[in-house]
Amino acid sequence: MINKNKWLTVGLITSCHGINGQVKVKSLSDFEERFLKPGIRWLQKEDEPPSKIELISGFKQPGKETFVIKLKDINSRNHAEQLKKFKILVKTNELPKLKKEEFHLLELINLKVNTLENDKLNTIGKVINLENEKNNLLVIKLFKNQKEVFIPFVKEIVPIVDIKNNFIIINPPNGLLDL
Repeated sequence: MINKNKWLTVGLITSCHGINGQVKVKSLSDFEERFLKPGIRWLQKEDEPPSKIELISGFKQPGKETFVIKLKDINSRNHAEQLKKFKILVKTNELPKLKKEEFHLLELINLKVNTLENDKLNTIGKVINLENEKNNLLVIKLFKNQKEVFIPFVKEIVPIVDIKNNFIIINPPNGLLDL
């Protein structure tokens, strides 16, 4: 289960936008409302403790995966420039409810990774991280050689996710685990 006292990075401030303190945000979330709906958010600079800030408004840039947002008390380009590279966080206990067969990627960390060979489960590694640029990739550490491999988190390759029993089953194409 998700640790209720952790943070999840949902966006990264990449630059300022205009002269009135708006900032551009690269989304790391599937939930656009995180950048559109006013309310409390958290900012973090590098490894400093997160600080609370209020999102006033936001819009998605047409044809892009970036948002332009307005934060309370950020009223000049200079002030907005200081927020470059800050992360936008949410608390894990504030994650949206999902439908059946949907998962928060955070729930997948530390799951055992199995393959199914001749109707027998073979544990080959564990999920250690996630990459969420354009595609959701699971970072898996293989037990046999401690190598880290990237597995696309798609139904064809990861047909079974069992959060309750702490494992996934993967069906990797030939050679994927050797990259």
